[in-house]
Amino acid sequence: MWIVGFGTVGRWVANALAGNADEIAARYGLTFSVVGHATRSDGFVGVDGSRWENTLDGLRATEADVLIETAASPVDGEEGAAHMREALNRGIPVVTSNKWPVAQFGTELRDLARERGVAFRAESTVMSGTPLLGPLTEGLAGATPISARGVVNATANSILTEMSEGASYRDALEAAQTAGLAEPDPSADVDGHDSVAKAMILSGLVFDRALELEEVERRGISELMPEEAAVLASGGCVREVTSLEFSESGGRGEVRAQVSPEVIEQADPLAEIDGTMNCVVTRSDPLGEVRIAGPGAGPQLAGQGVLSDLIRVSLDLARQRT
Repeated sequence: MWIVGFGTVGRWVANALAGNADEIAARYGLTFSVVGHATRSDGFVGVDGSRWENTLDGLRATEADVLIETAASPVDGEEGAAHMREALNRGIPVVTSNKWPVAQFGTELRDLARERGVAFRAESTVMSGTPLLGPLTEGLAGATPISARGVVNATANSILTEMSEGASYRDALEAAQTAGLAEPDPSADVDGHDSVAKAMILSGLVFDRALELEEVERRGISELMPEEAAVLASGGCVREVTSLEFSESGGRGEVRAQVSPEVIEQADPLAEIDGTMNCVVTRSDPLGEVRIAGPGAGPQLAGQGVLSDLIRVSLDLARQRT
């Protein structure tokens, strides 16, 4: 397999495969080897030490069974999407944690994978290691999705939880940065950009409705209204809520996609989601409401989501070859 974006998540996956090789072989009958990896600084490095400055050149010059794409692409998503297209066009399955390529091109990449008869899996792009996309698309296959609403940014949720316990916004943000939840430049989380990407992913892969970036209304927790800050100061509940509403079921008709802080009543299921927990509540026909909740922060959890997808894809490949 190739690993592109051999940073924290990619390295965690590689270490997990090496450290748990005997257990994975015993449980699943699978063994793995990395035939090449790539970073922006080093380019593509093959297993024999050969190097290519351009990752695409390295991908084209080597053979692999799976592409793992764990880079953090810019908002346009094109760089990561190019790596995935290269693999899919060659009939090679893709597993990714790279959000923006899936946000911008998710339906295209999924359709290309179907056309080539291979897998495209992006489980960790929304709730890290907590399974969401698979349960909503495969587990609810045949049901018609109607809407989705959730808390999908663990950093923003942790900050709001701290504020409800008496911390100021500045202190809560500094605590999140100290804990490694927020980057030195926290804008992706506190300005709502990360949640916008996840709204686009959910819309594309669950509702089959590709969204443009400007179709998602955005207000992050850095722009709390005075009344929202007052609710937090009094110990009340505010959550950054990501929501998708369609005028017709199945992702058809007019869409309202939104990321924004909301004052939440205690009876709301999202009021129970504290700290770094995530939760998505979907409605579908004929099931009605389905809730999926779990931890949603950290490279280990994102790596676990990638590892789960890799094992699933590899088991399917092994069955096809027998």
